[in-house]
Amino acid sequence: MSDDGLDRLIAAEQDERRRIALFLHDGPVQNLSGIALMLDAALHAIETGKLDDARDVLRSTLDRQRSTIRELRDLSFALEPVVLRDQGFGPALEALAEQIGTSNQIRIDLDLGDSERVGNTAQVALYTIVRELLDQAVRRGPLTRIEVGMKALDGGGIETIVADDAEPERRRRSLEGIEERVKQLHGSITVDAEEPGTRVVVTLPPYATRR
Repeated sequence: MSDDGLDRLIAAEQDERRRIALFLHDGPVQNLSGIALMLDAALHAIETGKLDDARDVLRSTLDRQRSTIRELRDLSFALEPVVLRDQGFGPALEALAEQIGTSNQIRIDLDLGDSERVGNTAQVALYTIVRELLDQAVRRGPLTRIEVGMKALDGGGIETIVADDAEPERRRRSLEGIEERVKQLHGSITVDAEEPGTRVVVTLPPYATRR
């Protein structure tokens, strides 16, 4: 990797750490602080004999705790999906598509015949790219389907296509984070944002298929 590529990688890792730190501070940490205050209130209600009030506070506390657990679980899954580590790249993408498709009631078609050609060092980064493209499609909605394809190229390399029928993506800034991830892998990205949706093609060089 060139010095410029290494600098980009270090900068991207620092940005990711800052993003995670901000998320933890503004999300789970704040929620846990609120839970502590709610438990104090419930304890005070019990001590003063206001059992109905204590019961209501505890119900709200449980809801907030469960929400915080989901946020932390989602963060853990995004950082390193267990299925990616334990079962491989293809099954991880299938699990991701099932999760997003079921949650949003949309159809996600996969053609991942060459997904296992992706090298170990590139798998997490490419998984993250696909996840962010799927999330963007859902946010742009409404949509009925997304197609994800992955194929090996003649002469090496791998091509990933994510196409959807949502409102076309015309905001260049929304793709800057994804473009930076692709650059870290020394790849290229093209975006065709025309009716009836958006088609994104991510091409990675031959080294991405090395183990």
